[in-house]
Amino acid sequence: MEKPFVFGKAVSDSNFIGREEESERLRQNFSYGVNTVLMSPRRWGKTSIVHRVGNEVKTDKLLVVYIDIFSCRDEYDFYNKFAEQILIQTENRFEKWKDLAFDFIARLSPKINYSVDGGLNEYSVSLGITPKSHKPEEVLQLPQIIAQKKNCDILVCIDEFQQIGEFTNSLSVQKRMRGVWQLQENVSYCLYGSKKHMMESIFLEKTYPFYKFGEIIPLKLIPIEKWIPYIRKGFEMGGKLIENKYIIQICESVEYNPSYVQQYSWILFSNTKDTVDEHLLKRSLQDLIDENSPLFMHQTESLTTFQLNFLRAILNGIHTNFGCAEIREQFHLGSYSNINRIIKSLIDKELISDSDRGIFVSDPVLCKWLEQNI
Repeated sequence: MEKPFVFGKAVSDSNFIGREEESERLRQNFSYGVNTVLMSPRRWGKTSIVHRVGNEVKTDKLLVVYIDIFSCRDEYDFYNKFAEQILIQTENRFEKWKDLAFDFIARLSPKINYSVDGGLNEYSVSLGITPKSHKPEEVLQLPQIIAQKKNCDILVCIDEFQQIGEFTNSLSVQKRMRGVWQLQENVSYCLYGSKKHMMESIFLEKTYPFYKFGEIIPLKLIPIEKWIPYIRKGFEMGGKLIENKYIIQICESVEYNPSYVQQYSWILFSNTKDTVDEHLLKRSLQDLIDENSPLFMHQTESLTTFQLNFLRAILNGIHTNFGCAEIREQFHLGSYSNINRIIKSLIDKELISDSDRGIFVSDPVLCKWLEQNI
């Protein structure tokens, strides 16, 4: 049975809604080889839109490779994941690899794990690339070598790209990447990640190597006009009814965060027998908060008293002028110089975000949880 609402993973088909403008810009960029950087807070659907548009544009002449580098902890972790996925996703037969990149493969003893499913050979690869076997530039040049051999273009989509900011000697690693990738004629890149402040540092700071690497596309909120018919249809699939006013309340309660809209809708759908009412809406919102409580406890359990006091100030409507003596005294924030340390630490932990309007709790459901628990 088709699930009416999907969260916690990339969505596709009927569960993908809105994003027409961003999708068209991505479609153009992908088709014409324009490097692209996607920017948005966590859970806004970056992975979903990249995979959807990437799958639409891929052809024999435009190969699309998807790489998630969340597990990469250092430079050569990245090079191994990068090369493995480039090889696997551009040629599904291991025997062909040497035709594509003989010099690259010849210095390795890859470990191949095969699994047979429905008559189709699927496999995973461990290449074992080390500083002794390959220079970084050789690995980074691999997609261009393959593109030339196959007489095609390649789009490389890298998720969780902010991880490179955690590598030892990160700026040197970024310089090597930028130096090689910007010269590739048949390869373009789409880079995106879940930690917005780190992505902004990598791509918006003038002193960083990836400054102006490609077009930056910010994802916008999906408007209520898109959510109303989608959520109504989801409830109707189960023979249930929901009024527009409740759909608006769902979206506003979670500040239109796409993942939370889906999760809240699913909980409400599960709690509803026939028709949504105010009681079910409030009960389901509390269920949403409770379901995410273990995550929020993990995110906040190591916070200092100063950091918790800072969050209390935000919850009390303070969003600017935290250094003011009266605010510091009222919420026990310590010295003026302590404020910047608190803000930087909470931003690094992805608990708050800083904008033109001031500083806010970055997660709308976490905000509600904090109101109940600190």
